Amino acid sequence: MVSNSAINSYRQAASSEAMYATPFRLVQMLMNGALDGISNAKGSIQRKEHEARHNEINWIISVIDALRGALDFEKGGEIANNLDMLYDYMIRRLFEANIHQDTEALDEVASLLKEIKTAWDAMPEAIQNAKNIKDVVKTT
Repeated sequence: MVSNSAINSYRQAASSEAMYATPFRLVQMLMNGALDGISNAKGSIQRKEHEARHNEINWIISVIDALRGALDFEKGGEIANNLDMLYDYMIRRLFEANIHQDTEALDEVASLLKEIKTAWDAMPEAIQNAKNIKDVVKTT
């Protein structure tokens, strides 16, 4: 069983890394954190730790909401709109998972998030290392 102090230590280390991360890396960190949170929430459901489950799922919702809030609809067009709808769906499924203690809903959200993360991780290195969009335009 993973203790709350271990989880908090991990999150503090991730927070320190975020201070120096590129925008690309920040999104990776959010996705990794949400996936870790889903695993933690599933464990909480299995152990019948209701408060821990509730807190973990609420944290995952806030992470996905942050990803959703970072979408640029002007530059992202249809892709941003599709991601917005997908993030909305994921948040609704997380609410259902929390209410019904539904690990299948958590698995579904994890699967969707892994697909998005796979595409994100496949971006060209020039985009991954950019500090801002101007850096990307200069290198491509």
